[in-house]
Amino acid sequence: MRRAGVLLPVYSLPSKYGIGCFSKEAYDFVEMLERMGQTCWQILPLGPITYGDSPYQSPSTFAGNYMYIDLESLIEEGLLTKSECKKLLDKNGVKVDYDLLRSKKPELLYKAYERADIVKDEEFAAFCNNTSWLEEYATYCAFKEYFNDKPWYEWDESECDRIRYELRDRICFHKYVQYLFDKQWKKLKAYANGKGVAIIGDLPIYVAYDSADCWGDKKLFQLDENNRPKAVAGCPPDVFSPTGQLWGNPLYDWDYHKKTGYGWWIRRIDRCREMFDITRIDHFRGFDEYYSIPYGDETAERGHWEKGPGLPFFEMLKQWFGGIDIIAEDLGILTDSVRTLVKNTGFPGMRILHFAFNEEHDSAYLPHLCDKNCIVYTGTHDNNTTVGWFQELDAAMAQYVADYVDGDINDPVDVCHKLVRTALATTADTVIIPLQDYLCLDKNCRTNIPGTVGGNWAWRVTSDQLDAMEENSIKKMTKLYGR
Repeated sequence: MRRAGVLLPVYSLPSKYGIGCFSKEAYDFVEMLERMGQTCWQILPLGPITYGDSPYQSPSTFAGNYMYIDLESLIEEGLLTKSECKKLLDKNGVKVDYDLLRSKKPELLYKAYERADIVKDEEFAAFCNNTSWLEEYATYCAFKEYFNDKPWYEWDESECDRIRYELRDRICFHKYVQYLFDKQWKKLKAYANGKGVAIIGDLPIYVAYDSADCWGDKKLFQLDENNRPKAVAGCPPDVFSPTGQLWGNPLYDWDYHKKTGYGWWIRRIDRCREMFDITRIDHFRGFDEYYSIPYGDETAERGHWEKGPGLPFFEMLKQWFGGIDIIAEDLGILTDSVRTLVKNTGFPGMRILHFAFNEEHDSAYLPHLCDKNCIVYTGTHDNNTTVGWFQELDAAMAQYVADYVDGDINDPVDVCHKLVRTALATTADTVIIPLQDYLCLDKNCRTNIPGTVGGNWAWRVTSDQLDAMEENSIKKMTKLYGR
């Protein structure tokens, strides 16, 4: 089945209160996708955020980000008032103000929690009773507050046992926040599915060191007797990053995972199946081989490759679930063994058109070489926008791109339009276009610059920009290419 969709993080939606969320604007966006003939909405991870505001450095692989909870719904339910929420009213609408959200939104959610009759709320009780990860995550959050936001490996564990009962109200509050997130997200997802729009979610391969997952079951990770990582994750040096990328996530103890029947991963994938229709697994190559960097190193230069769980891991998942819808993010340094793993799983890989043009004119990402079982993108959340990318190409490469798509080399917007059309025309079963490329926006609207901290993950589309979308043109082009 040929299909097309749009890549847009939830936080990038318009809304009244400082961040895109599960508000009316999200439902409006789903309706826009339907009108444009789009049948997929790809988002970024929905988990809580900490370091650098990155959704790929989350304190939980199971929990949701409280920032996405819609305040308007809580106002309608009588749990909050408009005047109370004024402190979060949008001031500019073009960037997420994470500092403001961290300082103000939790206290608003606590007001809602105090006013909710949770004792009589059967849905809340059922959520608490049927959510296996909830107690651990809520307790982690309450402890972290108590210890003034210190990481778990600096807590006094003997004191944790003493204060658990003392913190029961905060633990219950964090459960309630997850209940609100879960209820609102599942309502939005059901609405999208009802409009013929599938949700493509995103699963980071690693979790943060300071996370409920690592605190709750330390044996899952390569930690020493002092609970410090023996090594951490990252990527080796390349032409884009001379010293490599040092992510700092703890690495998995794959032998232990295997001994336990991969139970944690089964629960993790099951959560994804509950939240999304299709799951993109970030850094898929790490299941074949993962890059191990000595803990304490300031760069990734001294890392080395270690073997991952490989094909048997995915065969186990398929057998357990009776089939799973996964997209393999097979970008970066690829070896024959990585390509073989992707092929043998049967999962579609990714083809990024920004990577398709080189001096030898022989890239496997070139549109005319894309096969059916892949997902074609102009760019991803880690790429520049297509307009920004084209403007930064050297003259010879810009000419090559313009010639390939039959675009005007002096008009980046025209080249952007033509590259989008080229993507939709490929034989790939699925094409996903970042919203910035449908709007032909420049580099100031990119989502993330890999290897940098600060200023990322904050771009938001405005209502005026969405109103100016050429919906009929996009629908016509989508239909023209049988999507």
